[in-house]
Amino acid sequence: MLALKAENISKQYRLGQVGTGTLTHDLNRFWYRVRGKEDPYLKIGDTNDRTTKGNSEYVWSLRDINFEVEQGDAVGIIGRNGAGKSTLLKILSKVTKPTTGKIYTQGRIASLLEVGTGFHPEMTGRENVFLNGAILGMTRKEIKRKFDEIVDFSGVERYIDTPVKRYSSGMYVRLAFAVAAHLESEILIVDEVLAVGDADFQKKCLGKMGDVTKGEGRTILFVSHNMTAIKELCKSGLLLNQGHLDYSGNILQTIAEYQKNAERQSSYIHEGILETALGNQNIRILEFSAKPASGPFLDIESGVKIRLRFYNYRENINLDTTFELRTYEEAVVFHTGAFVTTNNSSRKKEYTVEFEIPASLLNAGNYYFKIMFGQDQKIPLYIANEIIGFEIENVKMGKNINALPGIIRPNFNYDIK
Repeated sequence: MLALKAENISKQYRLGQVGTGTLTHDLNRFWYRVRGKEDPYLKIGDTNDRTTKGNSEYVWSLRDINFEVEQGDAVGIIGRNGAGKSTLLKILSKVTKPTTGKIYTQGRIASLLEVGTGFHPEMTGRENVFLNGAILGMTRKEIKRKFDEIVDFSGVERYIDTPVKRYSSGMYVRLAFAVAAHLESEILIVDEVLAVGDADFQKKCLGKMGDVTKGEGRTILFVSHNMTAIKELCKSGLLLNQGHLDYSGNILQTIAEYQKNAERQSSYIHEGILETALGNQNIRILEFSAKPASGPFLDIESGVKIRLRFYNYRENINLDTTFELRTYEEAVVFHTGAFVTTNNSSRKKEYTVEFEIPASLLNAGNYYFKIMFGQDQKIPLYIANEIIGFEIENVKMGKNINALPGIIRPNFNYDIK
């Protein structure tokens, strides 16, 4: 039995605008619709590729997406940043409407798209549990029956009668996940908000989601960059790439296609106005690249030169950057950072950070960077989860056939006597 079906789903945005952004465009669209003709603005638009400068002010975040999800299935949705994963979840959750196409669902949907989704900041944790249940169409009696279980799972019992605006991001996500997972919806949609929680809580969440699908027969759609979590939880997968559905099928094959896709894009360069660069109101990333420190190719002996160029909007703070390198199996290779400014001397300006990963350190394989910008190494300003990845090749062997085990491959000087 089908739980969910997506039919020709597309979503178009106009950069920097809500709607078409001009009265002329809106009237044109209305006039074409009245006459039973195709919307003229659906014929234009660029692929949502953040690394290149487009020619159109319209972009397609999603284009002609078709798939079906069986009841009780756990589906992993994977893809690079900007692939359209979050947009797809928002459409499935009915937070936004598709530009074209239709979604068919069987049953109630509970979604957890970002920290505190559906929570009213002025209301207490207790009140928000009942509010969320009511939104899902549950009676007060049904919510009461689940209430103790929700609070116990979330671990925020002491603060349940405190307004949630005073919760930390970790407390928010604990309670929000507990509500979404325990209230009786047929379809559970989870974006990668679990990254906020600690390791034990993430494990607990994955266990609960496994119970939801296997024990309760509910359907889960799960977006994550954590391939280990995706493998553990999901049976099937969808691979999105620049708004298109590149692959759907068995989860292990989906992950293999994802890792194969990238002869990995090892540089991001923004072209265009500053406000459209990757980032937020604090930080905009202008360039991030991983290039050979020596020679023409990234291999074990070349070393890797990292260059980050960004614009900072926050003045008079101690600005820091942290670089976390991971394998595509989610093993952390290193986590390192530096202060860009000290003595509260940051300015609204462009900064560049460069460093080198030494030769004969990384083994052959695929890697990606997570970058975190912060204030005083305590307050997060912006996190880019997978802006670039790169492939280290075996020296003189081309691609990674016969790669030796391990993440690092140091070249020691052996003293043999």
